[in-house]
Parts: sequence; structure tokens; C-alpha cells
Amino acid sequence: MSSTEQIRAALGKSRRWVVKVGTALTTNEGVGLNLPAIRDWVEQIAELQSDGREIVVVTSGSVAEGAARLGWKKRPHVLNQLQAAAAIGQMGLMRGWDRACEAFGRSAAQILLTHEDLSDRQRYLNARNTLWTLLDLGVLPIVNENDTVATAEISLGDNDTLAGLVCNLIEADLLVVLTDQAGLMNADPRHVPDAELIGYAEVDAPHLDRLAGDGGSWGRGGMRTKLRAARLAARSATSTIIASGREPGVLRAIATGNDVGSLLHSTREKVAARKQWLGGTIKARGRLTLDAGACKALAGQGKSLLPVGVTAVEGDFSRGELVVLLEPAGTEIGRGLVNYGASECRRIAGRPSQEIEAVLGYVREPELIHRDNLLLGVVF
Repeated sequence: MSSTEQIRAALGKSRRWVVKVGTALTTNEGVGLNLPAIRDWVEQIAELQSDGREIVVVTSGSVAEGAARLGWKKRPHVLNQLQAAAAIGQMGLMRGWDRACEAFGRSAAQILLTHEDLSDRQRYLNARNTLWTLLDLGVLPIVNENDTVATAEISLGDNDTLAGLVCNLIEADLLVVLTDQAGLMNADPRHVPDAELIGYAEVDAPHLDRLAGDGGSWGRGGMRTKLRAARLAARSATSTIIASGREPGVLRAIATGNDVGSLLHSTREKVAARKQWLGGTIKARGRLTLDAGACKALAGQGKSLLPVGVTAVEGDFSRGELVVLLEPAGTEIGRGLVNYGASECRRIAGRPSQEIEAVLGYVREPELIHRDNLLLGVVF
């Protein structure tokens, strides 16, 4: 057995999965719910649960289902219309999943999340504890973004991103992204008929970035967001399989270690739970540019960020909010929670810590960002 076969076999037997199903699959390309497909996935999931696995589903389709019920032919773009369509469609979407679960003797639970739920520490912990409890009870959690209340400020943007963050939330072993494609291809199959499937790659392989394209009109994601989701999930050492949701028995095939879809394998060590939460806070409020010495101290020596290493401050943020850290050339190297607000940071930037009191008239902390509140890396 090859090493790839061994990895697939181990992932197939792993205990905790997140299964994300896209809009094109759940709604027949936006024309009503695909109830037979939902029933088929639930049948497979029920078998996996009976075999000891814990499954969380992240489903798209509320906006498309709502638009179909309203007779709209295209996805709306006005915010209040999007929210109204989501409110209408969420009823049918969850009813479809719930009835499918009932048919196989399973219970379902609805979980609606926004970015604020994942960025607030207490709400994040509440969501995690609820999901863990549901899994302990043998219930199938059905997760969707709360599009009814989401705005640009609190929206996660797409359910691929949400699925990656849910992997961090519950510390999943495997993320399965079901899509209308066979997996990640070496060229766009819409334009290159003989494009070939990438069966295996390490999730952080740089060449994957140029292969990821955009999504269709009803969904908000494409292979680009699926790759991003896989890299988000990798923070919790979660590997990802992107596969066709239209392939018969696809979840069973994955569970038995078959060569299905594209395996994006994570070789990273699991990030501490607090830093996984920090990484999930994807709406940064500002940016700090660092000098080369500060970058080296953070990445190579595990140090906290001191004000002396900051060369520029952008944005309007308060103490405790998330900021992006940039190297001198402008590349993002990490994120962290600041001990000082934007106006204070501008005044003490470039100064040694012992001068903070003289400049501000007080000292909260000698560090601008403590190392416990830092998450370093290239994927956010």
C-alpha cells in the first residue's frame, strides 16, 4: 500500500468529519431543493454514524431555495432581498435535511452562525460546546451561515470558509467538500476538456493557488474558496477531500479509503485551541507594518511584538481588537490582539517599551501584542 493509500485509509476511518455541501448540489443549480440527493447523503451519513463517526454538515442553499420559492431566476444582489430570500429558503432547506434524517432514524439540529459568533470568545466557546454536546447525543448538526441577519461587516462570505472554521471549532479529523466537480483539476474543465484531476497534494503546496478558480452564479465559492477552507481547516491538523457530490456513494467510498476526489493533506501540527479561535477572527480592524528585526523576533524566537518594531499603523481599532501584521514588503505574516488602540499605537510606534509611559502618561503592557495573542502564518 502506497503512502497516499495509507493516508486515505486512515482518514476514512477517522472519527470526526465536517461535510460541506454546496448550493449547486442542494438546489439543482438554483432550481428548487434536490431532496433525493439530500436523502442519499443522509443515508450515507447515518451509516457512518452507526460505524462510530461523528458528522457535522455545513449546507448552502437557503438563498437559492428562497429565490426559487419567490420565482426569481437570478441570485439577488440587494442586501435586504438576499436576507429575505435566505429567511424563506432556510425553512425549506432545514426541512429537507430534517425529513431525510427522520427517514433513517436520526435527529437533526439547526446551527446558524455569523462571523460575530466566531470572533467573540464567549460565543465561540458556546457554539463549540453546543456542537460537541450534539455529537455526543448522536445528533446530526446542520450548520449554515445566518444570511438573514448577516451584513458585509459580519458575513463570513461563503460556506466553504464557514466549513473550514467549523473544523477548527470542533477539532475535526477530516473536511469533506462535496461539489459539482470531480475535485481540484490541473486546469479549468470549463475551458480545458482534457483537464486532469489532482488526486493528492499537500494543502500548503504553492502551485495549488494558480489552479483554483471562481464559482458559479448561485454559490459564492469556487475552488479558490475551497482551497482557502482546506488551509483554514489545516490549523486543527484537519485534511480535506474535495469530491463530487453527484458520485454515487461518495461518502462511503471516502470512508473505505477509496481514491475519490482531491486529497489535500495537512502535515501541520495542530494549533492551540485559543489560537485557532484567533485565526477564526477573520475580520481584522487594522494593520501594523513591522521592521525586519521584529519579524525575525516573532517568527524565529517566539517573542511578543514590542512597539519598537512597528514602522506604520493603519486603521481605526481599539484595545483588544484584531490587527494584521505585515513584513516590510507588505506581505502578511500573522495576526494578533493589540494591547493599545490605534491612536496610542501611532504615538508609541518605533519607541522602546520603557518610553511608553513618558509618551502616553501610562503603561498598560510593555508589549504591543503578547505572544499568547499572536498567530503567525501565511494563510488567514
